[in-house]
Amino acid sequence: MRFMVMHKMTAELELGLPPSRQVLAGVGQLINAAARDGSFVSGEGLKPSRERIHIRYENGKRTVTSGPFPDARELVGGFSLMRVRSKDDAIAWCDKLGAAIGDGELFLGPVVEPWDLGAPEPDDPPLRFLAVHRMDAAAEAGTPPSPAVVAKVGALVQEMTDAGVLEASAGLMGTSKGARIHFGGGKRRVVDGPFTESKELVAGYAILDLPSKAAAIEWATRFGEVVQVNEVEVREVSG
Repeated sequence: MRFMVMHKMTAELELGLPPSRQVLAGVGQLINAAARDGSFVSGEGLKPSRERIHIRYENGKRTVTSGPFPDARELVGGFSLMRVRSKDDAIAWCDKLGAAIGDGELFLGPVVEPWDLGAPEPDDPPLRFLAVHRMDAAAEAGTPPSPAVVAKVGALVQEMTDAGVLEASAGLMGTSKGARIHFGGGKRRVVDGPFTESKELVAGYAILDLPSKAAAIEWATRFGEVVQVNEVEVREVSG
């Protein structure tokens, strides 16, 4: 089973300051251990919401709003990690996705690269954006998309892959199969789904191949304690 473990933004993360050496070391230990046992698939961090945009597609029209988003509500339905030439290029690919699936909304933002954390920057650094798609009512209810939508999205995924744009993508199961871990006062509390929007945007994620939801919650709890956030969400990847 694959799970997406998402940690949420905090006031400290919104400042965009680099994590402490202690946090970097702790995250590195967790991910390296998961990579050694074969459970770690992929993962990225996101820059603060002031560097993101919100895109809404409705009745054939697009509305773009720039961050920051201090009061945003987010319920993740899936994601697409893109390697592009520019921000406008990333938006153009989002437009194609909007044309394929119809009305919907997403947050688009640049990911944190190793050189943002102090590693040497390459001569021609890649530009990568993560599009976090909002869960809609049909997907939450477990209603599969129509064959026409499946065909359009499949063709777009192939186009993006052939163009070298799409690095990773996944859709998520409904929130009834998920869980949230809340941290506060030196304690943690696990809440099973279903649930509604989170009041914090996603700050980063990891995709893990684990035997059970319980195992994903255990890993997410350790991760949340290391990165010192208020909430971590666990969702099962569809397909």
